[in-house]
Order: sequence, then C-alpha cells, then structure tokens
Amino acid sequence: MQVTSGFRPARGLSNRHLQTLLPAFGLVATPRPPTRREVLSLPDGDTLALDWLDKPADADAPVLVVLHGLEGSSDSSYARGLLHAAGQNGWHALVMHFRDCGDHRNRLQRRYHAGETGDIEYCFDILRERFATNRLFAAGFSLGGNALLKYLGERGVLAHTNAAVAVSVPFELQKASDAISTGFSKVYQWHLMRNMKRALRRKFAPHNAPFDYSAAMRTVTFEQFDDMVTAPLHGFSGKDHYYQSCSCRQFLADIGVPTLIVHAVDDPFMSEDMIPTDAEMSDHVTLELSTHGGHVGFIEGDSPRRLGFWLPRRIISALESHS
Repeated sequence: MQVTSGFRPARGLSNRHLQTLLPAFGLVATPRPPTRREVLSLPDGDTLALDWLDKPADADAPVLVVLHGLEGSSDSSYARGLLHAAGQNGWHALVMHFRDCGDHRNRLQRRYHAGETGDIEYCFDILRERFATNRLFAAGFSLGGNALLKYLGERGVLAHTNAAVAVSVPFELQKASDAISTGFSKVYQWHLMRNMKRALRRKFAPHNAPFDYSAAMRTVTFEQFDDMVTAPLHGFSGKDHYYQSCSCRQFLADIGVPTLIVHAVDDPFMSEDMIPTDAEMSDHVTLELSTHGGHVGFIEGDSPRRLGFWLPRRIISALESHS
C-alpha cells in the first residue's frame, strides 16, 4: 500500500542533491554512540563484523539489526544516528557489516553484493537463538535495504524479523545503474566507484584476483564494475544475471512480516519508474513516499543551525508500533 510521507525538508533544503550530499560531508551533526565489535564466524569459513551498541539495555528489550549501504559501515552517519536512537529507546542494536566492509577484512576471495541474503539469514538465526523471546527488528539502507527486502520475500512468514524498515532502496538494479550514470548523479557514481576500487586494491593484487584486475581498475560505471567484478566474484554469469536475480522488486509480493519502505521520489540514485505499485506488494508492505528527501537524506529543521535527520525517529516509531 502506498501512503504519503509526513517528512518535510528543512527550510532551503528541498533540493535532492543537498539532501543527499550534506550527510556525506558531515554537515549535519550526528551522534557517535559507543560500539563493541563481535566477529561472527560463518559456515563457509568466512567472517562478519557485528558492531553492537555498547549501552545497557533490558534483557527483554527489542533487538535492532542495521544493514548499511554500498561501502558503508557502522561509521556511516545514517547508521550512527539509528544506533543512537535505538539506545535512547532502550533497545539492543547492532550494525551487521557485509563482508569486507568497514575496517574488517574477510577471509575468502569474495566480498558482498545487493542480493546477499545468506549472511543476513545466518546472523538473524544466531540472534534468534540468543534472544529467543525478544522482538527482532531490522532496518536496511540503500543496498542493505535491497538485500533485506529480498530476504523477507524469500522467507515470507518464516522470516526471523518481527518487523522491518527499508530506506532509499534500488528496487531495480539495472535502472538504478542507469540513473546514477546520468547528469549530476555521475558525481555519486564517481565517488562510489573510487571507494569500491580502493576496497579492491586493499583486498586483491593483480596476481591473485579472481577477475581481470587491470580491466576492473579501468571501469568507470557501475554496470562495468558489476560485470567485471561483482558478478564473477559471487557466481553470476554477468551483470545482467546479477541484476535480474538480486533486484528486490520481484520479491515484494511475498513479504510476510510488517514492512515499511521509506522512499523519496526525488532520489538521485533512482528513477520514478522504479517505484513499485500496490499490486506488486504484499498486504504486509507499506510504501511511504515523500516528494523530497534525496538518497538516505531526509534532513529536517527550521534553520541552518538546527538541522537533523528525520529517519531515525521515523524508523524507531514504525518498529515500536510492533513491539
């Protein structure tokens, strides 16, 4: 079901690029809550880093799992803000890093991708064993939101989450790749490509990379990178196979737990024709659309000196209604 969002952008910040860029440059104050690291061993011999909010919570308080976006981490402003809000609400909370993200290096010759749901499921399984009677919530941003929605659709009513929120989701990966290759959005693509190549150089060398290392370093678009690196690293025949298999839009009809999707129509990483219709979503899904907000922006405030993020409050409120 589509509904209209209550978000109102800060005065003078209705522009989608300002909404997107200000958080990236740290121009909106964001709390930095204390965290503690847990390294989770995976069945295939690899590892995941979990950064837990290091703040006391009642034993029976809800547990919130935060899934970051492309090349994100627990240090991303949206993750820090949500961890802080969860702590203020007395919840347990953690950021699950995708493989090789943040400052944790995984062991295997692979990284992560937008459709990686096996690690999410394993993490949720572990948490369900530890917190058998607690409410288990999840919130995913951008790529993490795509992976979360795909997981929820795959598992249906058997998903281990009691409720979920996904923000600024690339519902169709091919169209998202096209959108970020157009106009000013190329700036975001350049920035993210630089980060992805830096991560490749940190993990692989020309002599041991399971892909054409030199060609990978010459890529300039997401499409090229996903075809040259993401697909072969993770068992896809190419970027088309990857995009078709992992886009979450096709999984929305099978979601079986209460799920809120928060999306801005002006998101510069997307195009409007990516937004799913009511007919494509299960009765458990609510798509909250805002005219403004950019990509994981949603900055509110009544003056330049009083800017803040609307998302943490909205996410906590949505999940709290299922506590």
